Parts: sequence; structure tokens; C-alpha cells
Amino acid sequence: MSENKQEKIITSCVPMPLCVINSQGKVVDANEHIGDVFIYDAIIDADIFTLTGIKTADYYAAAENDTHPQIKRNEKIFRIIAYKMDESEEPNLGILFQDVTVLEDLKDRYNNEKPCAAKIQIDNEDQLIGSSGAAPNLSLSTEIDKAIRRWAARMNATVTRIKSSSYVVWFEQQHLDRLIANKFDILDDVRELETGADFPASLSIGIGVGGKTLAQSEEYADAALDLAMGRGGDQAVVKRNIKVEYYGGKLQTVEKSNKGKSRIVSHALKQLIDQSKKVFIMGHRNADMDSFGAALGIMRLCTLSEKEPYIVIDEVSDSLASIYKQAKESENYKFISGEKAVDLAEAGDDDLVIVVDTHRPSLVQCPQLLDVCEKIVVIDHHRKVEEFIENPVLAYMESYASSTSELVAEMLQYMSSKKILLKLEAEALLAGMTVDTNGFTVKTGVRTFDAAAWLRRQGADPTEVKRFFQEDFYNIRLKAVAMAAARFFDGGVAIATCEQVSQDAQVLCAQVADQLLTVKGVKVSFTVGRNMEMKTVISARSLGEVNVQIIMEKFGGGGHLTTAAAQVDSSIDETVSKIMEIMEVNKQ
Repeated sequence: MSENKQEKIITSCVPMPLCVINSQGKVVDANEHIGDVFIYDAIIDADIFTLTGIKTADYYAAAENDTHPQIKRNEKIFRIIAYKMDESEEPNLGILFQDVTVLEDLKDRYNNEKPCAAKIQIDNEDQLIGSSGAAPNLSLSTEIDKAIRRWAARMNATVTRIKSSSYVVWFEQQHLDRLIANKFDILDDVRELETGADFPASLSIGIGVGGKTLAQSEEYADAALDLAMGRGGDQAVVKRNIKVEYYGGKLQTVEKSNKGKSRIVSHALKQLIDQSKKVFIMGHRNADMDSFGAALGIMRLCTLSEKEPYIVIDEVSDSLASIYKQAKESENYKFISGEKAVDLAEAGDDDLVIVVDTHRPSLVQCPQLLDVCEKIVVIDHHRKVEEFIENPVLAYMESYASSTSELVAEMLQYMSSKKILLKLEAEALLAGMTVDTNGFTVKTGVRTFDAAAWLRRQGADPTEVKRFFQEDFYNIRLKAVAMAAARFFDGGVAIATCEQVSQDAQVLCAQVADQLLTVKGVKVSFTVGRNMEMKTVISARSLGEVNVQIIMEKFGGGGHLTTAAAQVDSSIDETVSKIMEIMEVNKQ
């Protein structure tokens, strides 16, 4: 019997749509049920790619690997089963079309009706009460409650008010795509309410999706809410298992007027230091002035407890060289490498690690030290990201603060009413604040200036601080070249590049990005450069209309609403292209 006759017998006997294709992708045979898939009168000699949108090579791969692509035709969904008709080098393929419409509809319905948990927190209720008075706040509280319930009603969701400032909402997963498409417009609705205060009301929302149980979905929502609040509020965070997405975040974090937490944390930290055998202080890799100043400040807190801590630092950039040299020559501080710190640390609960100016384990000076020591303290001013040091014994993370140096300066104020800082330490802390506020022009509040005034009373000399920022003329030329070649786009977007490889690439890019914001009409700026490790560094700055933190997180970085950065492995040109794509600007 010929192969063609054999194939015809096979196709006629199969009670479901079936066709046969040759190695060129042409249909050589089909049975009478194929009309359930294709509306054409005859498909013999037709190209299978034209019919289904799937390439011939992909059918052969499906037959080889036992995979089953799907197509949608005639308002039905078909699962494709491909198999070889013989064992020749270029065999014909039999292609079965299994109708799985009912099954896929059931799967969609199952996924759409899955319960999702939302935890909602009013960010600044205490400040609103203090600023607007009791009577206005009662009206505002009612308006926020109405807004939340209207938002939930559009999804036929259940709403439970846990206390005056927090809610739990359960809704079906089918509404999630609309929430994301609308960019969680409830955030805008609440922000636009009249508060009677000098700042708007805002919400933090944590969404838990895809938990195997209701309890797990609620656990995801709790973790997402923790991230939203740790990032400064006024945003929604969606957690689907290990995947986390961020939405919103248009407001600067409101500065807290009550310093009670700072006092509590400072005394708690002193107790931990007293109970520890050895104390290690470390910031992030490629330490900057804020990280270094905060480390010196914490070192002074340790000496007040009659402990001699170790400051862990492996490399010093040119921008830090001057102050580091002064600190080392004074012989008041013990600087050690990460390798030495691991050798000195003892497993157990007797040694303490204090991490400053970061909360990401991958960015600390010596990640191995976190594995050796069980007691870890985190002091940071960056908005919280999903990668954070787990289970610290004490965490002081305040995204409203201008810098970690500001937080440390406040803590030190509660240790003694007398002069406790050495001149260099006071100047290092003031320098850290100066860098992160771009000369006290961004992200500053009343507490920032209070801390700066206290440091001035402790002996900080602004003239000496200015000397820390003196730079080589070569670097000034690099910045001038980058500024001259900067490109400007519609919407107030400016992008510059520092093509020359530099040890201070991160600092240079930050300074150029800051300077671009002084150009009339610029609302957001990006500067891209290359460091000595051949990493591409990005600095992003904004006047507040654009959240550059969310943009930098797409590159694996982070920061704040108006100040953020990242490091990537891609080239400068590739990085710039991706920034332009995200900002939806066209090349000129």
C-alpha cells in the first residue's frame, strides 16, 4: 500500500480535525472534520503558516519535544498535537486539532475568580490630625472612607475597616488588570481631597495575588503593604509570589514632626552595642560621603558605650579620598577590609553588624559578614525594595530623611547634651547631608536643618566641608563635555553621557544629572557613564513630576522619587536606548 493511501486511511478514521503537511509546510491531506477549524472550502496545497500563524519548523519541534501550541479559530481554542508519519529524514507530519475551548474557558474563569487581598493604609493620618484639627479631620476621614468604598464597589469587593487608618479589601483577580491599567486611580482620588493641611492625604496599598490559600494571599498583601510604606507611601505594590510590581509614588514622603522614634531607636541601638562583644559598621560598596559620614557617626555612638568598633571598607573612590585620609591619619578609627572582618567575626549572637545607607544585602561592603553575624541593625533613608536584609534585630528606615547622616545625627543628639563629636565626625556627617541634598536644595525638611544646626554646634566647619568636594580639573572637563553633548526631548527629558571611563563615574554622572535639572524646561534628567569595572552607571534626577526611583528599578537600581541610580552590564548606547524607550521619546 502506498504512503498516500495509508495517510488517507489514517485521516479518514480519526474523529477529530486532522491534516497532514510535508516538510515544505504544504497541506497534503485533511479529513472532513478540518472544517471545524478552518472556514475555507479546501486547504490542500495551502501553507500551514498562512493557516495557523505557526512556522513549519515549530511543528517539527513540537513533534520532537512533545509540546502543544494553541491556536484560536472560529471562536474556538484548539490544542495542536503534531506527530511524525514515518521515520524518514523529512517525514510528513500529522497535525491534530483538539478542541479545548471548554477547558480553557474553565481555566480563565478559575483564574478570574481567584480571590486577591488588598491591604490599605492611610499614610499620614497622625500628621493630618495635627495639622488640620479634630473637626476638619473627621470630615476628611469620612471622605477617604467613601473614596475607598467607591473604589471597592466598582469591583464588587468586600471592605473591612480594621481601624481608623487601615482597611482590608477582597476582590476577584479579573479586576486586577483594570486596576493596573488605571494606575490605581484611587491614589489620585485620595491625593486630590482637601485636607486643610499644607500637604495632601495619601494611601499605601499592598495587593496579594496568586496565593495557594487565602492566608497566603493575605501574607503577600502584608509584605506588599510593608514595601509600599517602606518606600514612602502614596503607592500600590502588587506581589505575585516572588514577582513584585510598583505603581504610583508621586508624592515626596511627608516629614514626621515627632522625633520620638529617633530617641527610641538610639537607646535601643545603644543597648545592643552594650550587649555585643564586637561591633562592625559597614555601608554599601563604592562608599559615598553619606555612607562614610554615617559610619563615623555610629562609631562615635559605639565609643560612648566604651566599645571600639571596626569600620568595614574595601575601596575608596577619589571623591572620598580626602576625608578618608584624614580619618585614617588621626588613628581614631579602625578601618578593616571585608575579608579581615569575616576572620574576626564569630558565629553566634555576640557580635553585631550595623549596616548604614543601604538595606540591600547584595550592595553591602561585605555580604559574607551578614551570614556570620546573627545580630544585624539597618539604618537607611532609601525607599524600601523587595531585596532587603531579612530579620534585622533593629531597623531604622525613614524615607522622609534627606540622608542616613541626618538620621544618625538625630540619634546622637539623644546620647548627651554636651559636645560629643570630634570635629572630623561632625564635618563628615554634614558632608553626607550636603551630598544627598545637593547642597540643601532637594529633599530637605525642618529636621534636616535642625540636624545641620546641631552638627554646626558640634564643631562642623562648612568651609572644611567644602574642601571635601574639591575635584580634579580633569573631572570638571569631563562634566563640561557631557553637558555640552546633552540631548533634550519633548516633555522636559534630558539625557547626557560620560563616554570616558572613570573611577568617579558614579559621582560625575550624579553631578551632571543635577546640573541638567537647572536648565530651563527640564523636568527629568539622566546621565549614563562607565566606571573602572566596566559597568554602566546611571544617575537619574527629577523635579518631582516623574518618579525616577521606579524607572531605575527597571535597571535593578533604586533610590527616591527625585533621586535614583543604577548599575547595569549593557553598553552606554543600549542603556540610553532603553531609557528613551521607557520615557517614550524619539531619537533625534
